[in-house]
Amino acid sequence: MTRYRIGVSVVMSGVLALSCRTPSSVGTVANPSPGIASGGYRVWADAAPRTDWPAPGPGKLHSLMPTPKTVAWGWYDAAGAPVLRVNSGDEVVVRALSTCNPTSLVRSGLDSNRVEQLAKDIYAAREAIKPGPGGHILTGPIFVEGADSGDVLEVRFKSIRPAINYACNSFGPRSGFLPEDFPGKSQSKIIELDTVRMLGHFAPNIVIPLHPFFGSVGVAPPAASGRVHSAPPGIHAGNLDNKELVAGTTLYIPVWTKGALLELGDGHAGQGNGEVDITAMETSLISRIQVVVRKDLHLTWPRGETPTHYIAMGTDSALVKATKTAVRQAIELLVQVKGMTREDAYQLVSVSSDVDITQLVDGTVGVHVMIPKLIFR
Repeated sequence: MTRYRIGVSVVMSGVLALSCRTPSSVGTVANPSPGIASGGYRVWADAAPRTDWPAPGPGKLHSLMPTPKTVAWGWYDAAGAPVLRVNSGDEVVVRALSTCNPTSLVRSGLDSNRVEQLAKDIYAAREAIKPGPGGHILTGPIFVEGADSGDVLEVRFKSIRPAINYACNSFGPRSGFLPEDFPGKSQSKIIELDTVRMLGHFAPNIVIPLHPFFGSVGVAPPAASGRVHSAPPGIHAGNLDNKELVAGTTLYIPVWTKGALLELGDGHAGQGNGEVDITAMETSLISRIQVVVRKDLHLTWPRGETPTHYIAMGTDSALVKATKTAVRQAIELLVQVKGMTREDAYQLVSVSSDVDITQLVDGTVGVHVMIPKLIFR
């Protein structure tokens, strides 16, 4: 496998753009060095196995790190001020913090020296940042030139890696899918991550393969919605918590405002469908993404694609309605992408595709339909 390195220096303001030539192989962010994990600002890119990304090829390469000036704490908003501007086709090396509160991490047994300086800085500036209404620390917004209402923003996840070597999981008496079963109880756990073998050590005899992905990737909702809470997913995508959106996959998001205003966060080292106690293996991630404005697509709901599946999605406060939306979106996907009749598409979903619960704990629940590409010969 051909390997190359591109040095990306990150300034304290959090953003830097540099023009570079890249070979035909797709860049990925390597396992972060201790310098990155402890707040050192340098990223190295190596070659990734996937080489079949469609046009356009990579444009300019940017870097965006989370600082008090480059995060949206708990919101998506069409009136949000962008912290970085990019063009369609550009790539961004972006880092996002976990939902793990530094104080809670130490209380759960983590050595305070292992807490990211980036997180300490942001929590120290909390009052100036004015968080809310949600709790996710999202990196962005990123303004994508040329994107506007009615377009689709294609987000290609070219690499996603843990930026630190631990994760947290916790639940409380008023959260999760079964709060009535744990009255007055809370529990938090530190999960050590082996970022070389990509394993999470949940307990002495329990090891979980890591599949890093962003729980929240979204754009600004329609302006009429105002500033929306970061937890419930919706037509702007946001906190989808879809564990399929790992490196090598694509998320298509309907654009509702000029520039799209993309935000990423809620890093997960891995998660089970449902995310039943309200948290996954929450950790910080560093990723290389490419953003492409699609004028040729018109969607009403987010849609995903992996090398092996198409993914249709639906969300609602009622699980049945969310499921109906996801199945209808699967039918619409097959009509648009494969030219099928609605009747044939309905039947094909029934005999070939899996309807999965994405998450059950964000007030607005999520359902997704996995349509295997293998059936199309």
